[in-house]
Formats: sequence, C-alpha cells, structure tokens
Amino acid sequence: MGTLLLRLAAPLQSWGIDSKFETRRTEREPSKSGVIGLLAAALGVSRDDEATLARLSSMRFGIRVEQEGELLRDYHTARNEKTTYVTHRYYLSDAVFLAALESEDEELLSELENALHHPVFPLFLGRRSCPPTLPISLGVRKTGLLQTLNSEPWRASERYMHKAENPSLRILLEASDPLSSAKSVKDLPASFSPFCRRYTYRAMSDEEFIEPPSIGDTEHDAMQELR
Repeated sequence: MGTLLLRLAAPLQSWGIDSKFETRRTEREPSKSGVIGLLAAALGVSRDDEATLARLSSMRFGIRVEQEGELLRDYHTARNEKTTYVTHRYYLSDAVFLAALESEDEELLSELENALHHPVFPLFLGRRSCPPTLPISLGVRKTGLLQTLNSEPWRASERYMHKAENPSLRILLEASDPLSSAKSVKDLPASFSPFCRRYTYRAMSDEEFIEPPSIGDTEHDAMQELR
C-alpha cells in the first residue's frame, strides 16, 4: 500500500460540487472529483474513458488543510442579444492543501506521479482560471492515508504560520467503511463526458484536528523551474 501526496496551492482555487446556473460555489477544501479530474488531465485520459476514471476513483482520498483560504466572490454581468444577466463565482484565495490518495496499486501511483511531472493536458485547481503553483506532486509515501497526513511537515506560508495562534490543521478523510460514515457527499465521478456527466455518493468520516507537525520548506524559488 502507498499514498500519493499532492500539494494544492494557487492564488485562486475553486472546488464546486453543487454549482448551478449563474451561481458557481466552492467548497472550503478540494473535492475528490476535482482532484481526480486533475489526475486524469495529467494522464491525458479521454473524458468518456469510464474504465480509467473508475480506476482513479477507487483510490481512497483525504485532505489536510495547511492554510485556510479567504472566500472571494467574483461578480459578473454578461449580455447577449436579448438580455443582461448576473453571475456569481466563488473562489478560495491564498489557500494551501495536502491531498492524499491511497491505493494498493503501486504501479498506478507511480504512473500518476510521473504524469504530474509531465502532464498531457494543462492542470488547474477546480477551474481553468486557477493554475496551480509548483510543486504539485510531493511523491509517493509507503504509509497509509491517515499516517501520511498526520506526519507530513506543515506547508503553509511563513506569514501564515507567524500569524496563527494555537494552530490546528483540519483533516478530512474518505471513510473506509461506507456504513460507518458521518455523511455522504455527491462527489465521486462516474463520467466526465460533456454530454452526460455523472457523479455518485462517497462516504466521509468525521473531521479531525491535529497540531501542526514540524515545519516544511516554505521558501519559494521563482527561478527553480528554469534551471
């Protein structure tokens, strides 16, 4: 068993699971469907490749909130030939998350890690207007989901760490036993086809809180990717 660890950070992120019409909401943390979509883009998977999507969705999913983002609303007015209408689009600003995906398929985890370093399609955090900062993949850990999220160094920005008083990190886990879950969310992708998108329910465990582990590398080198 292993766990693929991702760092999800960007000026803006948006993780909607119940957006409708002119209102596009975001959850306060990444959705499984959004992260699976990111992995599918890295692999170059076709939107109607349901077999590969099922393989990706079978991984157990967890999130640790490194840095709580600020909720922003982007107010739009749009006009066509007949009318003017208003849209509201919500984003998380300046948020950082660790996303973990656990699987016994070590070949799949290795394939995903490599794809994130050499993606076929552009990667984004929930919406195309939200490109991620690097690095995304932090590698594959030889530990389970919860142990990985409990032991990784805290990866918030130095400014955020210095401002935080009595900090605690939220952990959200996909339940290993659906019958013992605290709640269900409609966030498990069955098809990304633009003609018939389908999502089913996944079970969530109760939210956990931990003290931040040792501080990780927070230095940003803007020239790193050019070397």
